[in-house]
Amino acid sequence: MIQRILSLPFIVILMGIGALAMLGPAVFGYFSRDLHDARVFLYGSILFFTLTTLIGVASMDSRKHSAARSHLLAMLGAYVLLPVVLAVPFYEAVENTSFTNAYFEMVSSLTTTGATLFDDPNRLSQTEHLWRAIVGWMGGFFIWVTAIAILAPMNLGGFEVTATGRVGHSATDFVQISDRTDASRRLSRSAAQLLPIYLGLTLALWIFLIVAGDSAFIALCHSMSTLSTSGISPVGGLAGGNAGLSGEFLVFIFLFFAISRLTYAPETQSNSLKLLVSDPEFRMGLFCVLVIPAFLFLRHWVGAYEIDEEENILGAVSALWGGIFTVLSFLTTTGFESSDWDAARGWSGLNTPGLIFVGLSIIGGGVATTAGGVKLLRVYALYMHGARELERLVHPSSVGGSGHSARHIRRQGAYMAWIFFMLFALSIAVITAALALNGLSFESSIVLTVASLSTTGPLAGIAAETPLTFAELNDIGKLITGSAMVLGRLETLAFIALLNPDFWRT
Repeated sequence: MIQRILSLPFIVILMGIGALAMLGPAVFGYFSRDLHDARVFLYGSILFFTLTTLIGVASMDSRKHSAARSHLLAMLGAYVLLPVVLAVPFYEAVENTSFTNAYFEMVSSLTTTGATLFDDPNRLSQTEHLWRAIVGWMGGFFIWVTAIAILAPMNLGGFEVTATGRVGHSATDFVQISDRTDASRRLSRSAAQLLPIYLGLTLALWIFLIVAGDSAFIALCHSMSTLSTSGISPVGGLAGGNAGLSGEFLVFIFLFFAISRLTYAPETQSNSLKLLVSDPEFRMGLFCVLVIPAFLFLRHWVGAYEIDEEENILGAVSALWGGIFTVLSFLTTTGFESSDWDAARGWSGLNTPGLIFVGLSIIGGGVATTAGGVKLLRVYALYMHGARELERLVHPSSVGGSGHSARHIRRQGAYMAWIFFMLFALSIAVITAALALNGLSFESSIVLTVASLSTTGPLAGIAAETPLTFAELNDIGKLITGSAMVLGRLETLAFIALLNPDFWRT
């Protein structure tokens, strides 16, 4: 029976999972006496599970296509079509919003962007907030699984930097896996390996946040949002909870799982500490978390010195912690803001340039993690190539050394990273122009574009001089930014692979 289900088209399986997930808000709404929302999600679950069953029966004996192509298309369909299913109960539950708004919310949640059209958290019920957090959590697990089972064997999603094969084709390192193992089996095997880790980390953070003082509901939403880096909060952020500084510290620790896949990969657990020390992504992420807040702190300290506040030790410590937490949060494209971030500005009287957070969001987290952006591995490859070129200017006849892997990253890896970076920059230009033509100013357009492409929705409220909101967009603007979220999560190289004629002939 399980094998028959796994043989169904990937998008059908995802529809079934989404329909079953609706039972969570239905049960929660029943026990919290939110009976309207409970009925809506229960009926939605029954409706779409029945529809999924009928589609599954009709497609069970369909002709097999290229596994790589079908699953890559299914990923695109998951981000474009699946939100339609997920938006129906949300639309019926909210009642006073349009279906376009509901669809935007589900695209934002599923891509772990966390952008919302409901700036006032009180406008949504707890059941509706829970559904947004659940969809974001499922979106985070979805990218965990598909990155290893689909993107890695095709040299996509950041793996092209270290791989030796062609982009969009089976990687040399994954030849045996991709040639001898069906894609559905790779997906099921990866899901079975990663689900206990993902679920266990979420439950652990949930319990820790409850102990720190948050209510069970707020702690659950924040734990799911942290592990998925969606930044979804039912109270407007971590400051709206009761966990305080201890809660921020707990979230800070769990955000490191979005810096490098080696922090949770099952195959590296026996030697994880040694691998982490030598992992370029983890080291570069740690460098950003330590160095950037240090410069921010120095800037605020100079400002505090000018207004005779340099002896305020408590204000200095709060400013330093606010910088460290917020930098890591935006580097992992989560978007949570520390409650001490305002204390830093109050201590020195200076505002922090939002361009810093735009840059952090563009850099992003680790490959095959829930973080978006360009990814740390690509930035590392470009850095290594640049360092080597500067070295050759001084010593033209020098030998780079460091082994075959390092030479590959400095050459072919940096070449692929540069191509992706240019595609990312081109995407920013095109989407910014589209938003500008839709009536937005240049600053608003570029901030909302980066927030969408990097899947860092809360960036809109902190990057610009005046906080921006997605709710001010018209329907065309919402569709543009929603498309940018899908493009940023699936990445441009995957779209190019879909347009490759050789890919469709296989």
